[in-house]
Amino acid sequence: MISAAHCVIIQQTEVCIDIIDIEGDKTVGKTIAIVNQKGGVGKTTSAVNLSAALGDKGYRTLLVDIDPQGNATSGLGFNKRGLERTVYEMLVNGLPATEIIEATPYKNLWLIPSSMGLVGAEIELADIEKRESRLKIALAPIKDSFDFIFLDCPPSLGLITLNSLCAADTFLVPIQCEYYALMGLSQLMSSVRKVARSFNPLIELEGVLLTMYDGRLNLTTQVVDEVKRYFPKKVYASVIPRNVRLSEAPSFGQPVMYYDKNSKGSAAYSAAASEFLMANGKK
Repeated sequence: MISAAHCVIIQQTEVCIDIIDIEGDKTVGKTIAIVNQKGGVGKTTSAVNLSAALGDKGYRTLLVDIDPQGNATSGLGFNKRGLERTVYEMLVNGLPATEIIEATPYKNLWLIPSSMGLVGAEIELADIEKRESRLKIALAPIKDSFDFIFLDCPPSLGLITLNSLCAADTFLVPIQCEYYALMGLSQLMSSVRKVARSFNPLIELEGVLLTMYDGRLNLTTQVVDEVKRYFPKKVYASVIPRNVRLSEAPSFGQPVMYYDKNSKGSAAYSAAASEFLMANGKK
């Protein structure tokens, strides 16, 4: 069983649409930061595949890759080294988002790509006025051109993640169904509370998405029970299983539903997207 000390840890708690189309009908956009300071929990996998699933269901979706590793960018088939304009130019140099957005080959899905240049952004942003709000300010002119904007955050709680939490309406936490995945939740929730007090009082928890699920393991069941206990009504019923197709899809630059629509991973993210829409009062 999971120890009492462990429990305390978390208690604190149509294809290729032309880019010009974003100037079309306006909607009431929602920005969701996908965040977890622990790496390897399926954060980018969830960002790419939830975005693609929502696009496939008819919702105009923008994925902002704000992780210097740029895995969401390559996961959608873009060459990170061949991009002249990325999220770095938007954050540090003030380039308008409309000049950076890339149309992807996937239905209703656009991308603001990342690159390794973002590695030094935290140092460069340190002396800039309103440094914690650079992303929010940059996205404001385009926010209502999309139904949903997802922010794929880096696995840290630095200035880039702070920008994401300041820009977001809600935050989604992917959690790997393993012991250590729970240990960073206290720090994450503490950071979110600080952001709420100082910068973004309206930010809310969108939900918790359980990833790398293996129902055969007792530990998986215990982790799920503990997460549900401390985040009642916020844990997605849809879980993301360990799946070979999910692991293979990024190397082909495709979301899993385009790589293998009949795979368990594709079905899981489609179900999670449906659950997300229901929670947001949409079909």
